[in-house]
Amino acid sequence: MKVDAGIQRQLLDLADADAELARLDHRRTHLPEDTEITELDQRIESARNDLVRAEISAEDLTREYRRIDSEVSGMASREAKDSAQLTAGGLAPKALSELQHELSGLARRRASLEDDLLGVMEQQEAVTAEEQRAAATIEHLDSEVASTRERRNTALSGIAADHDAVAARRESVAAEITPELLAVYEKQRATGRIGAGLLRARRCGACRMELDRGTIASIAAKPADEVVRCEECGAVLVRTAESGL
Repeated sequence: MKVDAGIQRQLLDLADADAELARLDHRRTHLPEDTEITELDQRIESARNDLVRAEISAEDLTREYRRIDSEVSGMASREAKDSAQLTAGGLAPKALSELQHELSGLARRRASLEDDLLGVMEQQEAVTAEEQRAAATIEHLDSEVASTRERRNTALSGIAADHDAVAARRESVAAEITPELLAVYEKQRATGRIGAGLLRARRCGACRMELDRGTIASIAAKPADEVVRCEECGAVLVRTAESGL
């Protein structure tokens, strides 16, 4: 295939545009903000689990508090009744002794339960603090996620604008290349390889392989308008003054 050398050189501009588009696509799918958001979401999930555990503990402690408080109230009523009987007098010595023994036991049991009640209250304070800490953590992390998403959207908008600009430049360059040469270039790219590269210092600019002296001599002997392709990767080898042929 023969194509004007000037048009062949435009393949380098096309390859540069395609490389830039590939970089932009990679940036779009590898934003640091995406990693940040994933990590923040994991921390939020952990904080929510902490909050749920604290809420369950709070409910358990509330039931335990009510149970002990009810038992303490019942004992207080029983003590008041026994004390009234004791004050009224008229009891037989045996009954009096039994009543005094019961009052003493009730007092000890009530004191023990009141200590348990204080212990539950202390646990409730600790659980409440944990609930508040987890809730505050979630609120803070939610704010960070919102801020990170905003930065991500800004970055995506910038990438989209750059992508549109490069795509427009690529379209303009492609329009200047003969259809036959463009087809060769696009077919090469369809295989997942670079479509064209500058031949410089015996090295293919697409695959970076160094060509042997015989291949270089063969290329040097070809007319400037002859389309030459790399034997290693298949890319169109564009010859310029930098090629040193």
